[in-house]
Parts: sequence; structure tokens; C-alpha cells
Amino acid sequence: CTGKTQRFTARKRRPTGLTKKMPKRILHGTVVSDKNDKTVVVMVERRYTHPLYKKVVRRSKKYHAHDEANACKVGERVQIQETAPISRNKRWIVLE
Repeated sequence: CTGKTQRFTARKRRPTGLTKKMPKRILHGTVVSDKNDKTVVVMVERRYTHPLYKKVVRRSKKYHAHDEANACKVGERVQIQETAPISRNKRWIVLE
């Protein structure tokens, strides 16, 4: 210690239930696989303008989503919502 006293202030805590949480993301996509039990693979496509060429570019990404009732079939349009990790790959649930 260098002789200087350190001041510790108590942290102000909010009462439980009043904390603000970020809204969960909701994406729209098409089911491309339903072969796994209680899991569907959803392809989500996003479109953006290329910064240099000003052309609209399509990019797609696949998400593994939890489908509790095995209700989704290939080709259906679904909504998926972000959630806490369910397994190694699944971080989304199907809302429909």
C-alpha cells in the first residue's frame, strides 16, 4: 500500500423485475430440413445494397431452431426467435 486510502462505494442495485432487457430478435425464413427430431433448419435471406457497386445482393444463412411439436415441414415460412442455448447448435425457437 502507498498510504493512500481507497474509497469503496456501494453499488446501487435496481429491485428485481425492473431491469431492462434487450428485445429478442425475430427472423423470418423458410424451413429447408426437418429430418432431426424436434429441430428444423431455417434459411433466412437478407438483402442489402453493395457499398461500391450499388447492386442489391442476397445473402442467406441457416439457423437450427427448436420445434417442440415437430409441426414444421420443408418449404413452410416460419418465424424464429432468439433464446438461450438449447444445444450445441440451437439458439432459436420456432414461433410460427
